[in-house]
Amino acid sequence: MSPQRLKLLGAIVLLSLCFGGRLVAQPIEFTRVQRLTNHEVALTLTAPVGRAYRVESAASLTAWGGLFTFPTNATTSLQYTDAAAPFLAMRYYRAVELTGTNLISGDHLATGQGDAIIQPRNHATFVLQWNGKMIYLDPVPTATYTGLPKADLILVTHTHSDHFNTATIDAVRGPVCAIIAPQAVYDGLSAAQKTIAIVLANNASVDLLGVAIHAVPAYGASHALGVGNGYVLGIGGKRIYVSGDTGDQPEIRALTDIDIAFVSMNQPYTMTVGAATNCVRALRPRVVYPYHYRDQSGATTNAATFKQWLGTDLGIEVRLRNWY
Repeated sequence: MSPQRLKLLGAIVLLSLCFGGRLVAQPIEFTRVQRLTNHEVALTLTAPVGRAYRVESAASLTAWGGLFTFPTNATTSLQYTDAAAPFLAMRYYRAVELTGTNLISGDHLATGQGDAIIQPRNHATFVLQWNGKMIYLDPVPTATYTGLPKADLILVTHTHSDHFNTATIDAVRGPVCAIIAPQAVYDGLSAAQKTIAIVLANNASVDLLGVAIHAVPAYGASHALGVGNGYVLGIGGKRIYVSGDTGDQPEIRALTDIDIAFVSMNQPYTMTVGAATNCVRALRPRVVYPYHYRDQSGATTNAATFKQWLGTDLGIEVRLRNWY
């Protein structure tokens, strides 16, 4: 089957159907490729139920990379919005059918040791699959974990109940698992959990399972300095910053070469939208996920406001995902 090409407002989009790296005639196609008013590209992939698929992208036809993996789908219509498109002169897309086990859905981050898959779960909880390992951040019972591989590494930022729950840690941890936590969290772990836990104080670092973990101070009006951690994870030459609950602090602004940042924004516990905007403009990650953005009122509009206020002049991709 010949690839189909579509000229779309200055971007060239390649629509192709692949299996095992080869183009094949299968009942799978892009049924919508639409440039949105903010210049992002909305993709809709129609595909058979019961299989898993990955959308790949490229700036040229010789260098494809993973963009998003869909789970074994329960619907024939799979949708994805490419927030990086406004910053690229050329963009190609193709769909690949996947085989294998322990596949999870989520955004891709290319590293020197294979792609990391990032999947938001709820509020401050997300998982990261990389190099055959599963990393859980702040697992709590408000998120669900059905179908996910068990954790090889769990990181907890602080003791608040929307970040820390001992029963959930037991539910998600695998037979060989390590826990990274500040002292206050360690003190609240069960006796069995303490045997696999490592205490990491602010500004301390440890290498574990091929992941370089650095604890960043996380503090503000509702969180005392030295009690909670943010984390920078070094994986395959990439750096991921996870804020936890914090204000706009100089320790965050001093971080360098951050590829992906997860930044909290709700009041009164973390940053205002304005503070988060200023912090991220100083930090300048390549990609930012607003998370932990539900306000006391239950409103979840902070993320969209943040994206609007941050703007596009610095070339920072803002990924709005379904955390609630």
